[in-house]
Amino acid sequence: MLHDPASTPSDPAEANTDAPAPAFLPRYLARIGYAGPIAPTLEVLAALQAAHIATIPFEAIDALTGAGVDIGVAAVDAKLIGRRRGGYCFEQNSLFLRALRAIGFEAEGLLGRVRWMLPDDAPDTPRTHMVVRVTIDGRPWLADVGFGAAVPPQPLAMDSEDAQPTRHESYRIVRHADAWQVAALIESEWRTLYRLDPVSPPPIDYELGNWYTSAHPDSHFRHQLIAARTTAEARYGLRDNRLTTRLTDGRIDRRYLTADEIERTLSEIFLLPVRPHWRAAIDRAATAEIAG
Repeated sequence: MLHDPASTPSDPAEANTDAPAPAFLPRYLARIGYAGPIAPTLEVLAALQAAHIATIPFEAIDALTGAGVDIGVAAVDAKLIGRRRGGYCFEQNSLFLRALRAIGFEAEGLLGRVRWMLPDDAPDTPRTHMVVRVTIDGRPWLADVGFGAAVPPQPLAMDSEDAQPTRHESYRIVRHADAWQVAALIESEWRTLYRLDPVSPPPIDYELGNWYTSAHPDSHFRHQLIAARTTAEARYGLRDNRLTTRLTDGRIDRRYLTADEIERTLSEIFLLPVRPHWRAAIDRAATAEIAG
């Protein structure tokens, strides 16, 4: 559903003005379990990003169940902080953006077109992925906490086209026409994640992107149970009834789950407070046939 702009402000680029740092920031830091230094430095940015993706899971269960996704400030805080839920990019990265600005980082939101699992010559996709660009000492960094099982686990320099190794995969950012193309080296193959527009968008673009992602019948979040979480040791990805675990030593484990196992996995691995009304979606996911 489209968020009513007359209620809670929903512009991720301006949201820090709606939640003063003394009220918001300590709650956010407690939510991600971060007790380290608070300063607008690259080291702090990297630590916050790692803590966020390890504790707040990627999930789109509200889109799957038809509950809708509200990206207003109050709704995001109530869901991801208050109810200890996860979310997808518009929720995750708008929350992260507000936290960074409250600390004093120079940060802004960007929008991009998801290209994950698509051939290079596939038609353009809609602008449905939000990230954060952080400028530190004049250098731009990509900080993304909302791209599921392939989320960059640390900030990526946006002014270099070299491969950038991380604890998990290597990443690279290259110019593609008038956009930045972000790719990850997965199983010896560079796979494009998304292409980013270089200019921070107006608020309505976030609203439209969120509407498409949460409500359009072509959105895969409307049809699949998806969850992801990345820690220092492993990546966990759930797609309907298939759980994939990728360890940093290169080992990969894939297994199929029953409905009861899916429910336990959502709670124990993805740290979600499973709700009774999710069960119908979980039962459907348990019978899914996944290609690839």
